[in-house]
Amino acid sequence: MTAPVRVVLGGPAAQPQQARAAFDEAWPIAVAFAVFVAIWKLVVLVGGLPVFILPPPETVAARFVTAWTDGTIAPHAVTTIGEVALGFAAGAGVGLVVGYGLARSRLVERLLSPYLVTAQAVPILALAPLLALWFGPGLLAKVIICGLIVFFPVAIATMVGIRSVDRGLLELGRSLRASRRQVLLTLEIPAALPSILGGLRVGVTLAVVGAIVGEWAGADKGLGVLVNLARGSLFDIPLLFATLVTIALLGIACYLLVVLAERRLVGVR
Repeated sequence: MTAPVRVVLGGPAAQPQQARAAFDEAWPIAVAFAVFVAIWKLVVLVGGLPVFILPPPETVAARFVTAWTDGTIAPHAVTTIGEVALGFAAGAGVGLVVGYGLARSRLVERLLSPYLVTAQAVPILALAPLLALWFGPGLLAKVIICGLIVFFPVAIATMVGIRSVDRGLLELGRSLRASRRQVLLTLEIPAALPSILGGLRVGVTLAVVGAIVGEWAGADKGLGVLVNLARGSLFDIPLLFATLVTIALLGIACYLLVVLAERRLVGVR
């Protein structure tokens, strides 16, 4: 009697394919980064630019490493990460609720749309000093600034996603006597999820911008504060660039977290 053959999915045979897929996805990024650094170095050499104008990439890399190892950047980065996390959570949470209300209630849309557009038209850089004056230089002002800059793209993406749900599905749910909660959880949210996650992609990077702007308006710690210190009193331009690299890496990390969540929830699109 022939023994049954067992097929194990995702075993050792799948690992080379996964490694190949990861390599195919990573090598264009590595090449683009290498080209960027080469152009940066070429501009410094050809232009003969001094360090206080544009330091070469190797100088910035060395200062980046020393600033992290001697504890210069780490405390400021921790502060900014906390502001980004809280601001993003607050702005995205309110944006989801308001976006759903805009999509499902004409009254809510008529009442809120003018104020939302007006608030979005005013630059956050102009609002930040006022918010710092009202709420003080502490954490609350930074969270509000982050929340405001995150709120609009998430609310609009949620509104567009909910409105794009197939009306046939909604009518089917009503014909089956599904409750409002069941329609929301089983029909509306899954159908609108790609659009909502697109708004979250934009919002999470804007949260980093909001945190830096809030720190510029008034703070004693944070990556935005370190940028001002490196540019002003310290006049440490390599540290300034190292801080900017840290801010960029923070934005990339936040974006990738949302992309990872999106792939888990809706798959690769």
